[in-house]
Amino acid sequence: MRSEQETREAVRKYSDMIRRICMVHLKSYHDTEDIFQTVFLKYALASDEFASEEHEKAWFIRVTINACRDLLRNFFRSRTVSIEEVEELAGETGTAEDSRVREEVLLLPDKYKDAVYLHYFEGYSAAEIAKLLGKKENTVYSLLSRGRDILSEKLGGGIDG
Repeated sequence: MRSEQETREAVRKYSDMIRRICMVHLKSYHDTEDIFQTVFLKYALASDEFASEEHEKAWFIRVTINACRDLLRNFFRSRTVSIEEVEELAGETGTAEDSRVREEVLLLPDKYKDAVYLHYFEGYSAAEIAKLLGKKENTVYSLLSRGRDILSEKLGGGIDG
């Protein structure tokens, strides 16, 4: 079990990233907050030792994605998203074009969404994404390429890798 100070420091460092990952997957502020609490509770109760700050960050990403997927698999979960929730996420920062790109990333099929999000919004390389998602590096390159193609088609070009 971690100390309160360690947990507070982790919340300070990773809260924005975890909320963004949750919003990409769940498209719901309320579900995001639930998963946010779940992830940090797991962290506080875990006794895992991390080899580095990158290892700790990777742990948070993996746990967050898994928690989101678990929630989405829940039989009772509604599959609808209000347009207000999408607009709220898209309008957080940036220009109107940034908002439109963010909105389209949210609409990508799940298999592309993780790779595109981690690469373009979190700055991970294909090799790092492959390790995080348990996929081959070439598979990640394919997912990024196809995800870019889908975005480019929907946005009328201008998405570069």
